Amino acid sequence: MWIKDIRDYILYEDRDILVCHKPAGIAVQSARVGSMDMESMLKNYIAQKAPGRMPYLGIVHRLDQPVEGVLVFALNAKSAAELNRQMTSGKIKKIYLAVTEGEIKAEKAILEDWLKKDNRTNSSAVVAAGTVGAKKAVLSYEVLETKRIEEEGTEQDGKVRSLVQICLDTGRHHQIRVQMSHAGMPLVGDRKYNPRQSGQEPLALCAARLGFQHPVTKKKLEFWVKPAGSAFEGWNEIRFLDDV
Repeated sequence: MWIKDIRDYILYEDRDILVCHKPAGIAVQSARVGSMDMESMLKNYIAQKAPGRMPYLGIVHRLDQPVEGVLVFALNAKSAAELNRQMTSGKIKKIYLAVTEGEIKAEKAILEDWLKKDNRTNSSAVVAAGTVGAKKAVLSYEVLETKRIEEEGTEQDGKVRSLVQICLDTGRHHQIRVQMSHAGMPLVGDRKYNPRQSGQEPLALCAARLGFQHPVTKKKLEFWVKPAGSAFEGWNEIRFLDDV
């Protein structure tokens, strides 16, 4: 993914915060020298607006590189402290949209698992409660729409896809991808956790909605984005996002 003009991805900006739509394929922050990421592009943008001043950009939360969605950044230390307080206290609300494969066992449910991260493979797995190093992971999901993908005029097993809305109660490594796959609903395009994945579709996961209180004015703010991935095309339930 290559961004020509970062301004095309900024949803809102004032003197205290900046909200943007991170596209899939761009890291929020990168440890690799010379690798462009959202932090670097936004700092360059801020510096161009105020030459001679050191740009401040506080990272409040992150999205994995293949995941697109809404992010809020702080533009000063006071706003960063308040947004981090909201994040740690669960006051910042994030709603994800995902497209899953396979038959859905329950239209609506809460998933509770214990996840353990393997740093060597940069992956996580569901493990037994009490496993050393494991952390509890909780999410709730609701199926918005389901359809069967036809291939050459036939309906074949394994071609059922569902548009799912997901709310996170915890923020674990690869949590949505791991828990949904473990529950038999792997995400389309997930080459790490979807055993059915064979094509080249991008990961069908988007942090589509973000709600929080402005750190200074205390006004409640909410932002929506329409997912850009190919797996999100053709769903009735997200057509209203065309006007967002």
